[in-house]
Amino acid sequence: MKKVIYAFCALAFLSCKEDDDSVELISQSTEVNFQRAATIQVGGEGSAEISAYDKVSKKLFVINADVNQVSVYDLTDPSIPLEQPAILLTSGAPNSVAVGDGIIAVAIENDNKQLNGTVATYDIATQNLLNTYTVGALPDMVTFTPDNSKIVVACEGEPNDDYTIDPEGTVGIINVVSGNVQLVDFSVLNSQETSLKADGVRIFGPGASVAQDLEPEYIVVSQDGTTAFVTCQENNALMSVNLETATINFIKAYGTKDYSQPLNSLDASDRDNVTELKNWPVLSYYHPDGMDIANINGLELIVTANEGDARDYDGYSEEERLKDITLDPTAFPNAVMLQEDENVGRLKITTANGDVDNDGDYDVIYGYGGRSFSFWNTNGDLVYDSGNSIAENTLAINPARFNDEDKRSDDKGAEPEAVAILEIKSSIEKTTPLSNRFILAVAMERTDGVLLYDVTNPSNPVFLTWLQAMGDEAPESLVMIPREDSGNDKALLIVSNEDSGTVNIYQNVVTD
Repeated sequence: MKKVIYAFCALAFLSCKEDDDSVELISQSTEVNFQRAATIQVGGEGSAEISAYDKVSKKLFVINADVNQVSVYDLTDPSIPLEQPAILLTSGAPNSVAVGDGIIAVAIENDNKQLNGTVATYDIATQNLLNTYTVGALPDMVTFTPDNSKIVVACEGEPNDDYTIDPEGTVGIINVVSGNVQLVDFSVLNSQETSLKADGVRIFGPGASVAQDLEPEYIVVSQDGTTAFVTCQENNALMSVNLETATINFIKAYGTKDYSQPLNSLDASDRDNVTELKNWPVLSYYHPDGMDIANINGLELIVTANEGDARDYDGYSEEERLKDITLDPTAFPNAVMLQEDENVGRLKITTANGDVDNDGDYDVIYGYGGRSFSFWNTNGDLVYDSGNSIAENTLAINPARFNDEDKRSDDKGAEPEAVAILEIKSSIEKTTPLSNRFILAVAMERTDGVLLYDVTNPSNPVFLTWLQAMGDEAPESLVMIPREDSGNDKALLIVSNEDSGTVNIYQNVVTD
């Protein structure tokens, strides 16, 4: 049996003794109070990347790439997780898991990542293999439609290290009843390369067509089950896919974040001997990774974790430090000052964009990631960005963990990795549906913590708390479980930590 750590401690500004294994809750809210119920030590590094929960069986399924299996735990009592027999995989490497109606779906990459991968489905009750479906190259994320009639998978299609083989990206749509598999044809966009680039979609891989260059990273599905929203991280674009026709509705660039604006200040150096937020003449691609979707007070919104990502391969790399490029003297008369290590010289930027007039120097500086979370409407328009809220709250509450002890300030900061929204339904004493509250969790890969916000008003989120358990490293995925679906009538937050191989179970001890 894997080690399970239990924690039932009273909360304080720093709760529990330093020498125990209990939760470290750096801050708390008097209205939403998540305490750690248990920690599961799944295995070593890479053993707890993505999790999915089945509300019927109360089982948690965890992608354990360390030993090529799906680890399974019974959460009937979330404070005492019981390990169940694992689902053993025979080939490939698992990347993602999702729960449907009595089945789970596992996205499995080929041993040769540039070849087609598969989605395998298993019966939850028996854990027997039901079907294996061939999809595109590198299936990286899988989900179900709300009615569980379709499985939707993001097939990233990454190139090899030499950048000599670059498969097309695609979205796979699997009909659960018929078993029919449809792959969305990205090649229809090949003729639109010029206009897509003009609109801000990043198409820049050497020798790649649009279809080869697009790399789907994450998918959420509309409430009515007709539309998938797909983030293409390296391309800094949101794609809308019609799930009925397996066609593309639109693809739209997320745009850039202006770090010269006061509310977007950042720490851009790991060599300045200080953690300080400043404004700099830098634009940065949002580059979302994880996503969620929710209907908040009648408005369907997409929320993204704006991690940032660069193409950095043996055969091609866009990544460079700002101090190592030539800045246009007209656009940047203060270039010498900017390129000092203690200013922005250490910041990693892209060489694929920014030389507007193709004269060899850079007229615009583009960085990676928004260091934030954002809300977007289903047309791909920005509704809200959290600016420097993540950095400010980290500095205020846990400065020792700021940008991984300042080591990642020159890169992408805290690297928001995953987001999840929980609706806390109003009690019977409340009379209006608008009294329902929406809580957003944001996992920060480089600071090892999770931030909670009240996003009931998505245009004005309110920071609530920081959650972090000692020993956790690199939270990769989040699962929010409403109280009516949990085993103990308390809302749960499941945090899977890739580097430490741990899964933390938090429960909301405030009656909602």
